[in-house]
Amino acid sequence: MKKLALIFIFTLSFGFVQAQNDNWAVGFKLGEPTGINIRKYFNNINAIDVSIGTYGMLKEGYRNDKKRPDVGLAVQVHYLWHTPLFNSESVHVYYGLGGQVNSRSYVKRNEKTSGAVSLGGSAIGGVEYFIPNNRISVFLEGGTYVEIIPAPFFFSPNISGGIRFNL
Repeated sequence: MKKLALIFIFTLSFGFVQAQNDNWAVGFKLGEPTGINIRKYFNNINAIDVSIGTYGMLKEGYRNDKKRPDVGLAVQVHYLWHTPLFNSESVHVYYGLGGQVNSRSYVKRNEKTSGAVSLGGSAIGGVEYFIPNNRISVFLEGGTYVEIIPAPFFFSPNISGGIRFNL
């Protein structure tokens, strides 16, 4: 686990070094999932969005069990299309498709399952407000996660908001 944390910190640090010449954004999102958000904008139309954080805080039940699952780790990656809203440079709308990997514990037939990994597709859409004459933007987004493994067609809403520092 320490090795994974060091690799993550090194990768994030490398991203900060590279950000001086590219259009990157780093921030925090609260909701589903909650955690760190890294976005790479390119060609004024597209972006790659990566979120790493907790997942499962808003779930009432998972799979066939009515008990709340334990909060776990989630990694979410999306390819986005974005455009100014009403030709405004301050407000952009975006939408995209991607995938999500989760690791969490849950109760199955009165037996706790630990470290279960789930994999699925996800879609998001949102609006982002770039504060004029500032490097900070705030966003609100919503979407869905559709699990493929281990519970096919398990749907879960993903709703979050946050703040990003645009480098």
